[in-house]
Amino acid sequence: MDEDTRSEVYAELAGVGPYGVRPGHALITMVEPHPGHEYAYNRWYEDDHYIAGAMAMPWMFAGRRWVATRDLQLLRYPAKSAVAQPVTAGCYLSTYWVTQGRYDEHMKWTVGINRRLNRDGRVYQDRTHVFTAFQDHEATVYRDGAAGPRDFHALDHPYRGLVLEVVDAEGPERRAELLEWLRSAHLPQRLAGPPDSGSPAAMVTVFRPTPLPGDRMSYVKQVEGVDTRLTLLWFLEADPREAWEERFGGLDREVAASGLGRVELVAPFIPTVPGTDRYVGQLR
Repeated sequence: MDEDTRSEVYAELAGVGPYGVRPGHALITMVEPHPGHEYAYNRWYEDDHYIAGAMAMPWMFAGRRWVATRDLQLLRYPAKSAVAQPVTAGCYLSTYWVTQGRYDEHMKWTVGINRRLNRDGRVYQDRTHVFTAFQDHEATVYRDGAAGPRDFHALDHPYRGLVLEVVDAEGPERRAELLEWLRSAHLPQRLAGPPDSGSPAAMVTVFRPTPLPGDRMSYVKQVEGVDTRLTLLWFLEADPREAWEERFGGLDREVAASGLGRVELVAPFIPTVPGTDRYVGQLR
């Protein structure tokens, strides 16, 4: 191969810096393909972008795509959301883990590769980024303690569903307090569930968004709520439609009652089936 890839520095780079397995950072991106482009978008994302624009990049070690069919979209709340307008917008969700301590290196690569993909006409334009942000890991709360998969397994384990929850603190000075309440009180209680049947969620990961670089692609808007927001991912062992109201109803009321923040989105998803167009015909 004649092309210069500077491969001589790869071994040098591998010998320095963190290389643990913790998901210190995440990319969480919720996207709405434009009407009439659902199939083409799905094929582009799975057949090209998921790999060339994500998984092939350094320090991004796990990824998974999720989808909200129309019936799942209609379960979302609150109706007036600061994240999605309307609240049903964003039928595809992609989640990726980035190695702890490698955010800066990954960001340099991802900006560079997306410039190249855009220049080469390999970026699908008929889509809207509803909620896209790189995020720093703050906490993981487990239902079963030390048993079961860890958070670094979460995107590889065959979970049957995921719930995206976005919470805004009542001001930047309250976010640390909100995080501590979530970690030590609210989430352990919710994960425990009623005595006769535990929660279908095996774990909840909590992240806080980081600002996107100034040289990001123009079609991705700057992250909102950097100083106040927390993003929760609930990993489910059951379909989220099963006892939705019992299991996930009222999260907004509980957060509001704490006086620490407000819920801006609770949205259920199920995993896509890679290499297929399953569920694409059920989005509208």
